[in-house]
Amino acid sequence: MLAHLLTALAAYLIGSLSFAVIVSRGMGLSDPRTYGSGNPGATNVLRSGSKAAAVVTLLLDALKGWLPVMLVSWFGAPYGLGAGAQALAGLAAFAGHLWPVFFRFAGGKGVATAAGVMLALGPWLGAAVLAGWLVVLLLARYVSLASIAAGVLAPTCDLIGAGASWWPLEPFRTLALTAMGLLLIWRHRENIRRLLAGTESKLGSRKKG
Repeated sequence: MLAHLLTALAAYLIGSLSFAVIVSRGMGLSDPRTYGSGNPGATNVLRSGSKAAAVVTLLLDALKGWLPVMLVSWFGAPYGLGAGAQALAGLAAFAGHLWPVFFRFAGGKGVATAAGVMLALGPWLGAAVLAGWLVVLLLARYVSLASIAAGVLAPTCDLIGAGASWWPLEPFRTLALTAMGLLLIWRHRENIRRLLAGTESKLGSRKKG
């Protein structure tokens, strides 16, 4: 139990590294929490005009979701850390991004970090969800709608892919993915309101001042 608690804490602290803010500061850009949507994530960093900063932010946000899960996978067995601990580490890292202790608990929406977690929990799972995200984005051109769809797809794809092997190991992963999916949808609640109102910005469009 102690090993699981320490794992969750370490993963949460890694997830609390808000790379949108860190990268922007390092590259001499404005704090992403002060412009655009105010969301400290790669999409908002892109609004700074620096594609490089946005790409670096995206990769690092995904890495901080992927790394804790893989560390448990690589080194956890001697400490009794298995599939459940991997799922716990992924969820904790995701929670860290949403509520980062180092940045007054004001975090982003967690799409890139969730993608990193999914790729670590199962490469096929991450690939399937990312493919679904891309299809929705290309068809609708709403980043928010694609992200919401990914939140629904993740636990669904996990259940379909697991099949008869779902019990007794897969529930931990499915529960973590379901929690992340629900949190992703909740973090996009303002986007959902704008989508319903027809005022959400599409990819490549400019917001009116």
